[in-house]
Amino acid sequence: MPELLLELFSEEIPARMQARAAADLERAVNGALLDAGFAPEGVKAFAGPRRLTVVATGLPARQPDRREEKKGPRVGAPEKAIAGFLGSAGLASVDQCERREDKKGEYYVAVIEQKGRDTADLIAGVVPDIVRGFSWPKSMRWGDGEIKWVRPLHRILCAFDGEVVPFEIGGVVSGDKTEGHRFLAPGVIQARSFEDYTKKLRDARVILDADERRDIIAADAATLCRAQGLELVEDRGLLNEVAGLAEWPVAMMGSFDEKFLKLPDEVLTASMRGHQKYFSVKDPKTGRLANKFVCVANIEAPDGGAAMRTGYERVLTARLSDGWYLYNQDLKTKLEDRIADLDKVTFFEGLGSVGDKARRVAALARDLAPAVGADPAAAERAAMLAKADLVSGMVYEFPELQGVMGRYYALEEGEPAEIADAIRDHYKPAGQDDAVPSAPVSVAVALSDKIDTLTAFYAIDKKPTGSSDPFALRRNALGAISIAQETSVRLKLRDVTAKQIERLEGKLPEGRTPFLVSAELLDFVHDRLKVYLRDKGHRHDRIDAMLADANGRLEDDLVLIVSKLMALDSFLKTDDGENLAAAYKRAANILKAEEKKKALPDNLSVVETSLKAPEEKALFKALEIAESDAGKAVGAEDFGGAMAALAQLRAPLDQFFEHVTVNAEDDQLRANRLALLQRLIDATATTADFSRLEG
Repeated sequence: MPELLLELFSEEIPARMQARAAADLERAVNGALLDAGFAPEGVKAFAGPRRLTVVATGLPARQPDRREEKKGPRVGAPEKAIAGFLGSAGLASVDQCERREDKKGEYYVAVIEQKGRDTADLIAGVVPDIVRGFSWPKSMRWGDGEIKWVRPLHRILCAFDGEVVPFEIGGVVSGDKTEGHRFLAPGVIQARSFEDYTKKLRDARVILDADERRDIIAADAATLCRAQGLELVEDRGLLNEVAGLAEWPVAMMGSFDEKFLKLPDEVLTASMRGHQKYFSVKDPKTGRLANKFVCVANIEAPDGGAAMRTGYERVLTARLSDGWYLYNQDLKTKLEDRIADLDKVTFFEGLGSVGDKARRVAALARDLAPAVGADPAAAERAAMLAKADLVSGMVYEFPELQGVMGRYYALEEGEPAEIADAIRDHYKPAGQDDAVPSAPVSVAVALSDKIDTLTAFYAIDKKPTGSSDPFALRRNALGAISIAQETSVRLKLRDVTAKQIERLEGKLPEGRTPFLVSAELLDFVHDRLKVYLRDKGHRHDRIDAMLADANGRLEDDLVLIVSKLMALDSFLKTDDGENLAAAYKRAANILKAEEKKKALPDNLSVVETSLKAPEEKALFKALEIAESDAGKAVGAEDFGGAMAALAQLRAPLDQFFEHVTVNAEDDQLRANRLALLQRLIDATATTADFSRLEG
């Protein structure tokens, strides 16, 4: 069947925008074809430095005829309503409508028969709309035209079934021509089919598919490294970016002066990656970077790239020299002496300086140190130094090295490794895939930094919204949760946040009380904990069942919540667990029904001497034993044992519901049996809120 080939050829498209643009174009073209009644076999888009291309296969030569029915107002409706309906349906009078009837009476129906159009004509109308409505993160106008595009649009190639589809967008007329590589084959290419198009582009030194360009770069770079006994440092983000910079990628290896290897590896990588888009190379013998790099050119040079390599090396040498200077200048000032400069940097309006934050975090780290097995003095010092590198020359030039440079400077100054590592790791985890710090001092500082950020912004009512989280509070909360769970740190969040609120020294705005801030923050952390646990595969209803204690107060020990959840998950997988949950629901429904009828006695309490049936006596005894055993187990935080104690209620509960009538005619007997059910509800509350469970 015929195919559609569309290429939008422009000046260079930023590499970071290409993948999204290709996906947006593919979605737009596919959506337009589906809306027109087509069912294409496939629609695929491609992106490169100078072109966006989409091919749609399996299209008919003509759009199918369509019949649309549009329901209108009732017969006898106001004239304005009927006129509006006729206008929307494109009809002149109600005589062109059908009358139909339902239970409410007669109504008008517009039956619109649409003859299919030639596919080429439809494409000629659709593509200009797609281009004019295309959304770029940044776009521009040029010349006198009204069209906006990421860069000036030079050509539009559009062919269907081997013929040009004629239209014009902003002065650019569609045709069957494009261009090859800017330097290697700058001539015009003519193509009207995707197969011919891709072949001629390749002959003109253009590889259309970004995935293929990535594979070529990765394979050639790895081969160059292996030839010298070295290893390429994998960098998926850089690989994606470089693949968007070269239509005909050619990998080359260069080198730099060995003296620069005295710089930290992270500085070398930042200089190579950030400024020059070079790949770092590692020496497997030393485990450190080698004085080599891999760069990617967009041209096959006649001299094999010798001149370009010299240029690449010269530029990198200048960058590394800058790094060398900044590093050695930074070493002249101790981290401790930089703290005074932090007082000159505002953290956030209303929250003081970065120095103020450092002191709050240091105080909290000292408080938390015993809970994580860290030395309080070491945790306090690490936290006090953790932000100091923010005012260093190296971090000013390479912000992504914050924390990393602090570690190197601390080691050069003779600080213990645990303090230096904590400076580096206190930002972790920076994302979902980032490692969680595990060393005690690092855990204390990382937790303190995140808790202080959360408390500070909640204190001044700068909370996240559904669409905005400018201060990354969700990430900070998830980071704190991840650290707590993976290191089993036991914290009482209410107590911890209360101390941090006190340390804000009266910075709370009017109406923001410590109690309100703490309550709102705990709710927020619970919401993030739910997200964390759902991502781990836990059911939402079981999570909700664990968020409060037996008195209905929100639990603020995150590790305790998860321990209880694990016990509940295991318990509900057993027959005893399923049956107890079912019995709980039955008891709760009986009590709820009585309450709804306003027939539930006040102050329900079991009177043992009023128990009559053997089954209710047996249940009462079983409840006494289960309450005692479960209470002891909960006190010892043995939640599996508490669940096992409750499981002993299964048999007496089954017998009770089978042989005992709860709503007895005798009021005293009825009240006693309802009290027995209430006692069952109260007994289960020591371990979980069973009312939250579904199914």
